[in-house]
Amino acid sequence: QVHVVESGGGLVQAGGSLSLACAVSGRALIDYAIVGWLRQAPGLDGEVVATMSHSRYYADSVVGRFTISRDNALNMVYLQMNKVKPEDTAVYYCVVRTADCSAYNCRLREDYDYWGQGTQVTVSS
Repeated sequence: QVHVVESGGGLVQAGGSLSLACAVSGRALIDYAIVGWLRQAPGLDGEVVATMSHSRYYADSVVGRFTISRDNALNMVYLQMNKVKPEDTAVYYCVVRTADCSAYNCRLREDYDYWGQGTQVTVSS
C-alpha cells in the first residue's frame, strides 16, 4: 500500500518562504520516474507547479522562486517556496508516477499513480 503524505503548509506573508515536504511510503521513491507538485486554488483549474524526472519543470508563475528536489534515500520530495505571492494560495498536492510524463500531458492528479491529501498554503498580502 503506497502512501503519500504532504506537510509544511500554513500561513505566510507575501515575500516570505515556506518549505513543503512529501513522504512516500510503501514503495521506494527511486521507482518513480517522475515526482511533482500540483496545486488547486478555489475556482481555478489545477496547475502543475513543478516536476522532477530526468529534468526539472516549473510553471512560468513560479520560475525563479520555487525549487523542487527529491531524496531517494529518505523517500522524500520537497518544494522550497521563496518570495511567495498571494496568488500562490492553494492546496498543494505531491504526486508520483512510475512512467515519465511531460507536464503538458500529466496535468491532473489522476494522471499520476499516487497523490496525497494535500496541504494548504495561504499567502497573505
